[in-house]
Amino acid sequence: GDVIHRMLTATQYIAPLMANFNPSYSRDSTVQYLDNGTVFVVQWDKVYLQGKEDMGSFTFQAALHSTGRIVFGYKEIPVPVLQISATQHPVKAGLSDAFMVLNPSPDVPESRRRTIYEYHRVELDTSKITNMSAVEFTPLPTCLQHQSCEMCVTSELTFNCSWCHVLQR
Repeated sequence: GDVIHRMLTATQYIAPLMANFNPSYSRDSTVQYLDNGTVFVVQWDKVYLQGKEDMGSFTFQAALHSTGRIVFGYKEIPVPVLQISATQHPVKAGLSDAFMVLNPSPDVPESRRRTIYEYHRVELDTSKITNMSAVEFTPLPTCLQHQSCEMCVTSELTFNCSWCHVLQR
């Protein structure tokens, strides 16, 4: 988006493995993507940690499916993720989402007008990220998927949903 905020990477991410990677360290290191209309894949291939190149290279990917399914695939993880230092950069694996509120008051300094509120986070157990492993996230059904009043009120969702005849949702 157009909005850059210093807390963006702390609150809004899809991260198979977030760490202080340096893709420019080696000519063999690449970050590539593919979008075929039903899946968008980003692959980090043979990337090294900044200042820790002796640990070896990492190869992993994130696949975002149009169905909402997300798959993280780990091909080469040369060291346990718990051994990666978070001093220079956070080390995370998982999903997080947030929303931003803009305070329009002229009395509030520009630097404090944008506030990001994180509302959901899924953190992976990084001890389970190993060579040739994968994690799959499957979206839960929501009220917005119902196309009729009958489907809505008879659904087995745990939400307290009700049908709106005006909006037809």
